[in-house]
Amino acid sequence: MAIQPIRLFGDPVLRTPAEPVVDFDKELRKLVKDLTDTMMDAPGAGLAAPQIGVGLRVFTYYVDEQLGHLINPDLDLGGEVDEEGEEGCLSFPGLTFPTPRAIRAVAKGFNMHGEPVTLEGTDLMARCFQHETDHLDGVLFIDRLDSKQRKLAMKAIREAEWSGLSAPVVKISPHATQGRAL
Repeated sequence: MAIQPIRLFGDPVLRTPAEPVVDFDKELRKLVKDLTDTMMDAPGAGLAAPQIGVGLRVFTYYVDEQLGHLINPDLDLGGEVDEEGEEGCLSFPGLTFPTPRAIRAVAKGFNMHGEPVTLEGTDLMARCFQHETDHLDGVLFIDRLDSKQRKLAMKAIREAEWSGLSAPVVKISPHATQGRAL
């Protein structure tokens, strides 16, 4: 197994659009294996290459007991939008928010051998395809939230122990206030 560390919100690689894959070689097959091993260990429903620090258009998924990957995806979204579907992300451990996504998605791309692939998904699978393709474009699920949910998300991120921002230190003043509020 080749489990890689998952990059967390704040890492610039998560905001950088990934480059298309041009070489379908042994290195790419190793990347797909690393992504799959890391996703399954986390565990997660999907994982994009930028989440392990690799700027290539590759993602893996594991939804409804279907395990797979897609390279250089192109999405066609259809149907209505699920406004209330809860969504989380391995780069935002422990946080979920209602994120609007199309209920149906067709993802076209390639497998690790360079063969064309067309994947169709509804509900959770469609959500996964959209979420992971967003990662490849430098877009995070919090970018899809309405303003109220985004504000709640940013507060939760600041308070998360993984955030990297230290919690504010509250100190007691050594000066007496003589019972007056300041």
